[in-house]
Amino acid sequence: MIRSALTGLSLLLIIMVTGMIGYMILEGLTPLDALYMTVITMATVGFREVADFQEAGKLFTIFLIIGSFGIFGYVITMVTRYVVDGVFTHYYKDNKVKKKIDKLRDHVILCGFGRNGKQAALDLVDHDKEFLVIEKDAEVVEYLRRSTEHLYIEGDATQEDILELANIENARALITTLPVDADNLFVVLTARQMRPDLLIISRASDDNSDTKLKRAGASNVIMPDKIGGTRMARLVVDPDVVEFIDTVLMQPRGVRIEEISCSDMAECFTGKSIKDLDIHNRTGANIIGLKTKSKQYVINPPASTLLSQDDQLFVLGTTEDLLNLKELIQKGV
Repeated sequence: MIRSALTGLSLLLIIMVTGMIGYMILEGLTPLDALYMTVITMATVGFREVADFQEAGKLFTIFLIIGSFGIFGYVITMVTRYVVDGVFTHYYKDNKVKKKIDKLRDHVILCGFGRNGKQAALDLVDHDKEFLVIEKDAEVVEYLRRSTEHLYIEGDATQEDILELANIENARALITTLPVDADNLFVVLTARQMRPDLLIISRASDDNSDTKLKRAGASNVIMPDKIGGTRMARLVVDPDVVEFIDTVLMQPRGVRIEEISCSDMAECFTGKSIKDLDIHNRTGANIIGLKTKSKQYVINPPASTLLSQDDQLFVLGTTEDLLNLKELIQKGV
């Protein structure tokens, strides 16, 4: 749309310059008179000529009318569409969104805004995580532009230049939820090449795609159909357990599970056990698991477990409990 408008304006400028030069050469008009004649000729308003034209001037005027009429009408149409269709407003908003994206740090790049992408976006909003959506479907982009506050980029997420526009250098993670596994594979390959340390989570439909996506560089691969089937079976076997876990994991507020790093743990706590920290009594939170430096998971670690700065804690508690625990670990008080 913008390119068409610029083309029309360029043609309009060219024919105006041509008209001025033609009248100045053929009729000896001054630049102002030549401009005046060119404009009233193009606009077909029917005003009198500034002088009696010779045959050459009359023929030139005829060709100028024929050549300019279509171009002038085209430009008027484009300007009207800008106003009626809101193209100018969209262009302004797209530029505003781009400036916000350039300032993002530690954000999530969400590739695709289908069923899985929409759900991922809802959860990211619930957890106050900054993210942007990459989508190549123009209708979906229009929906994002008009009906949401999400940041967005219209384009193909498999292309490096689009990922660069998404500020991948400063991103925390990338989630690709495209419906075709091959597209997800290309996204993973491209993103991994651009950011070797990036957390990449990919959707997969076919069983064989799981291994390929991990080989391509995906940190985790999610298969919605398999997860859905497993969950339905568990609802038959252990319905209360599933509902309890959903209650804990899905709610954005209240009691929830969060991962807390010990990398900033106060020196006075290094080498101390969970019992020594007396975490539950001092903060209200409960350590339900931890991940060691060797990436081993310990479920419900005993009170005698010694903590180090390489550990990742999985903690259950309210928002206030978790904040208290983070402060305790960092400050030692």
